[in-house]
Amino acid sequence: MRALVSAFTVAAAVTLLGASASGCAKSLIPNTDVEATSENKKIIAFCEQYRHAVEDKDVRTLLSLASPRYFEDGGNTNVEDDIDYAGLKDYLTATFVKTQAIRYEIRYRRVSFTESKKVYIEYTYSASYRVPGLKGEEWKHSIADNRLELVPEGESFKIIAGM
Repeated sequence: MRALVSAFTVAAAVTLLGASASGCAKSLIPNTDVEATSENKKIIAFCEQYRHAVEDKDVRTLLSLASPRYFEDGGNTNVEDDIDYAGLKDYLTATFVKTQAIRYEIRYRRVSFTESKKVYIEYTYSASYRVPGLKGEEWKHSIADNRLELVPEGESFKIIAGM
């Protein structure tokens, strides 16, 4: 009988511990690693507009999501691959002309805010795109980590780097 009471006490303690731990668990936006706050949901929805515009090869929408202060340094010190807002349209148009189809998937990892009101969205993308090749059309694939940098603008955001 004593063993049964002891086993019951342990089981009750484990149940209570599990219940209290799950009460502290953060709710995540589905299919992301991002906490489901109202601000994060708004940011991810904005980023999904970006993702869909890439898949649709929609240069007009991508430019509307970009800030006039857009600047991308390519992650290196080579100034020849830097792109500002003026060069973004040419870059996007040249890139999309080479592709017949794009599949662009994003796994959002983290949203963070800076004191200067910038928003960083860290994500892993999987891109598949069909391009002309030596033997006809070829599918190319790439998987990498990236970071979009946003600034608030009115009730929405603008991308200032990371496209």
